[in-house]
Amino acid sequence: MITFDQVIPKLQEIFSHHNEFLQLTAPVYINRDLNGRVRLIVAAKWQSDHSVLETLATISEQMVETLGKRAFPIEQAVLFEQSVESVAFGAPVFPLEGVPGVSLIDRLATQGNWSTIAPASTEIPRVVFFSIKGGVGRSTAIAANAWSLAQTGKRVLVLDLDLESPGLSTSLLPLDRRPKYGITDWLVEDLVDNGDEVFESMVASSGLSHDGDIFVVPAHGADSGEYVAKLGRAWMPKVNSNGQESWSQRLQRLISLLEKRWSPDVILIDSRAGIDEVASACITDLGANLVLLFALAGDQTWSGYRILFRHWRTTGVVREIRERLQVVGALIPELDGVEYTVGLREEAWSLFADELYDEVPAGRAATEETWSFDSSDEGGPHYAWAIRWNRGFNSLRAMHSRLNGIDADEVSAIFGPVIQGISNAVQGEDCS
Repeated sequence: MITFDQVIPKLQEIFSHHNEFLQLTAPVYINRDLNGRVRLIVAAKWQSDHSVLETLATISEQMVETLGKRAFPIEQAVLFEQSVESVAFGAPVFPLEGVPGVSLIDRLATQGNWSTIAPASTEIPRVVFFSIKGGVGRSTAIAANAWSLAQTGKRVLVLDLDLESPGLSTSLLPLDRRPKYGITDWLVEDLVDNGDEVFESMVASSGLSHDGDIFVVPAHGADSGEYVAKLGRAWMPKVNSNGQESWSQRLQRLISLLEKRWSPDVILIDSRAGIDEVASACITDLGANLVLLFALAGDQTWSGYRILFRHWRTTGVVREIRERLQVVGALIPELDGVEYTVGLREEAWSLFADELYDEVPAGRAATEETWSFDSSDEGGPHYAWAIRWNRGFNSLRAMHSRLNGIDADEVSAIFGPVIQGISNAVQGEDCS
């Protein structure tokens, strides 16, 4: 019995015997439906060509024989379309590796697909904080970096997009400063063209910096209201006179409105952890200039990132995203911290070398066209920026008061490499 993961390799094997035919009839699409079944889509003009129909019938038989329940019955195995290029209907499409002229359309039950990479922002730099697992100090790091950037005079906009596990606002805002509404409120109100009603009351100034500004947009307001009911609607697409606008497009529109209203110098985004559609939007849809990958040493972290990296490589978008990535070594222990960090960087390099870096033949040096780094290269994205574990910063509950009276040298000692890295990235991306 053929399983889901075997479908593409089997199709590549079948199609390798029909390369000349497939190039003749290109473009040819494999449509993988919501149940994971596949069939072909070709241009309608071939429907009257008997030789083409005979070969399609042969390929259909081979698909059914090889794939079993993963293929449509022979009589349904091929669809003929007048406008074959438009059949994707917004679904992710990527070329079938090793088979010129053939691409796969992947119908997904969720809108997040991880394989459509929006161009990086050319206006206000956007930095996404992401992790495969929660509990790695991601939100604490955002608070510390927002504070540090503001201390240098920057206007910082912080977005809590971890909507299903909100809490960032508690680190930067005391209860009496929290706004009435949040991102979830706007997403729900926008569905009925009522976003303006909450827009001005969803941003609060933290008051932590005396030199710059920190504007916080929480997941929900001071009174969360019917948060579960709202959260169940926040991800809805919006249907209007121009068609359907996905929830990630709505989120992009919100960020553009916030940029125009508050004129930040940099945007820090707290992403949902894990490989879900909220994280997909944060990393691939919102024009991130820098994506911080928080990591702990161990297989649990790297197996998750490997799944993600391999998907980018399989779908052919790895070159569009890899240069925006940077590993962050989270919660570096006080004891044996140096050895721990060295080991974490070696694990990260092994993963990047396998999945993201270009292969450099033995005996040859990397060229300008080759994107690859040695394991000890501090400029490589695998070379983790370290965050030291610290008892005073391991809880978000009092971060606003903790930062308000803290020594800048202490913040630098704990978060220094990340603060410096983000500062360099912001300066490099600043288009003003």
